[in-house]
Amino acid sequence: MIKNYYTKRMYIMKKKNTWIKPWHGLVRNIAFAILEPYTKWKYNISIEKIENPENRPFLILMNHQTAFDQFFIGMAFDGPVYYLATEDIFSLGWISRLLDFLVAPIPIKKQTTDLKAVKTCVKVAKEGGTIALFPEGNRTFHGRTLYFKPSIVKLIRLIKLPIIIMRAEGGFGIQPRWSDVVRKGSMRAYPSRIIEPEEYEALSDETLYELLQNELYVDETDCAASFYHKKNAEYMERFLYVCPDCGLTTYKSKNDIVECQKCHQQIQYLPNKKLQGIKKPFPFSTIGQWYDYQCNYICRLDLQSFQETLMYQDKIKLFQVVLYKYKKKLKNSAYICLYGNRIILDGICLDFDSIHSITVLGKNKLNIYTGNQVYQIKGSKSFNALKYVNIYFHYQNVRKGAENNEQFLGL
Repeated sequence: MIKNYYTKRMYIMKKKNTWIKPWHGLVRNIAFAILEPYTKWKYNISIEKIENPENRPFLILMNHQTAFDQFFIGMAFDGPVYYLATEDIFSLGWISRLLDFLVAPIPIKKQTTDLKAVKTCVKVAKEGGTIALFPEGNRTFHGRTLYFKPSIVKLIRLIKLPIIIMRAEGGFGIQPRWSDVVRKGSMRAYPSRIIEPEEYEALSDETLYELLQNELYVDETDCAASFYHKKNAEYMERFLYVCPDCGLTTYKSKNDIVECQKCHQQIQYLPNKKLQGIKKPFPFSTIGQWYDYQCNYICRLDLQSFQETLMYQDKIKLFQVVLYKYKKKLKNSAYICLYGNRIILDGICLDFDSIHSITVLGKNKLNIYTGNQVYQIKGSKSFNALKYVNIYFHYQNVRKGAENNEQFLGL
């Protein structure tokens, strides 16, 4: 006998202190009536609907490519969806309160195991709500699906919902994380598989995790499709900082060219996402190859030689984040300095051993979690936040004795 999930959900929503509210569905319908035509035009995306005649709740998992991925899920699924969202959007004062009232996203802290977020997911699932999350927790900088934690398996077993695997393809070509512009091209989002509880309950944790990795993995570093904009390479310096000739460096971009500021080699980023050296050959043909080289270089880097030698210095704006409340600007003009074992932030020494975590938000914001403080750093449009994350995680990996091939550099 088919359960009437809709009736059950309406009964639960009448009870007090529920996460799901009656108006969430109405807000969703109004929002997407406005957003759907704009989003499809902006991204030239084809979205395949999720068939759900029984109106069942699901856990939707999707690889993360663009800033609009959550809207692609909303267009594919009829009905309200409760998204896990990083704490940054809950620290915007009245805007955060309005979002909470209208759509009730589920807050989760980046780079941590957030038990409160897990409990909220269990609550939403019991109320009959559909939950969506991006297991990577980050958008890809290089075109491949990123690492995600095996703890996703524990969440799945706790909430006991059927799983929908959504795949986004072409998003890295349309709008890479490091870019401010949307290219001419096309992409698609579609449900690729449904995994029922009976299926995943029969699997071991390791087998289920491997299944999710395979289902969510997309590699767009090397494909035949073309994506064109005259500013194709602009702001690649937001994630590139290792030159195959110079080592640690900085880059500067303009239009479809990115240039090392030490040796001045220029590399062109072509519409087919290939790299091409200007005046002399470049050893990498794709961003994925270059990114892998950069990670391997950092994993071999001797940080002891940089404990007294400045690695990088950037002019920034400095904020203090009061989680789930607001942000307070501390300095409109300050400096952040990176060493092999610490960060100097506006004269404050933050040893890596005292920092809980560092993460990149959006294109190039940087959050530093230390003690009871959360500092947010916003640099220039060319600011590279990734290098701070990579060096911090490399330090922690060395301290723990991790081998080079075991090193996770934060993304």
